[in-house]
Amino acid sequence: MGAITYEELRVPVRGGHLTVLRWPATVRPPEQGAGPAPTVVALHGITSNALSWAGVAHHLAGRVTLVAPDLRGRAGSNALPGPYGMATHAEDATALTEALGLRDVVLAGHSMGAFVAAVAGVRHPERFRSLLLVDGGVGFPVPEGLNTDDLITAVIGPAMERLKTTFPDRDAYRAFWQNHPAFTRSWEPWTEAHILRDLTGTEPELRSSCLLDAVREDGADTLSSETARALHRLTVPGELLWAERGLLDEPQGLYDEQRLKSAAVDDTTIRSRKVPGSNHYTLLLGDEGASTVAQSLLAATGAERPPAD
Repeated sequence: MGAITYEELRVPVRGGHLTVLRWPATVRPPEQGAGPAPTVVALHGITSNALSWAGVAHHLAGRVTLVAPDLRGRAGSNALPGPYGMATHAEDATALTEALGLRDVVLAGHSMGAFVAAVAGVRHPERFRSLLLVDGGVGFPVPEGLNTDDLITAVIGPAMERLKTTFPDRDAYRAFWQNHPAFTRSWEPWTEAHILRDLTGTEPELRSSCLLDAVREDGADTLSSETARALHRLTVPGELLWAERGLLDEPQGLYDEQRLKSAAVDDTTIRSRKVPGSNHYTLLLGDEGASTVAQSLLAATGAERPPAD
């Protein structure tokens, strides 16, 4: 299958414009008729960017339109001002759907993006037909007694230190990620495109485009009890795909059966499913993980039938 190309858009939000990538639908089964193609809006994680969804776009293979913003404070949207937080990102995502005239949207989110999706689903249930939460959206145990930076570092691992580091060139940044435990067994073409989109500055002082203040504010909000309660206030149906392994490919992931039971996920509108062999990153950025996410999105949009050869 050839490369799936995207277009870059800018949509108005509070304080400026949100940069958005769109992979348009190119395949329409006859039974879908001549109306607009099904659309997925996809939200990335706390130190990520819109190209984290490129592998999913590859596996969607043009059967739906995929729209993924760089969230406020990251990549092409890092000039947008604060305040940040889940409610702000939820309003940005909703403004995106309004600006593009989207209705009956499937809203997906990975990691922090899943928490944003849950908050958006609570605040604007009329905009979204269903949610797909990818290893996020459900509160989980966090260490107590740490300051904000240490607490976020304890949860997201080396990602927080990366934001404070400069890199002499792109090869050094690539090496940083290739040595990350989550990627030692999985490195796809879209993985590299995603990490290079994150870079800003000039050699020999390249750095992540993620604003540290945005990550701090968003991290604290993601871990708050108010954000965790959003899941139990949802009326929109959806699915949680959770990774078997953690952010550093460790055996304990963010979730397991006991944690989901403690969070009473079965009492919500969200059904959950473990993805064996995946870790927090490869569930979205690995080939098998991206395929699994794409299949869930195709089912949610009603576009499951594969394109004809």
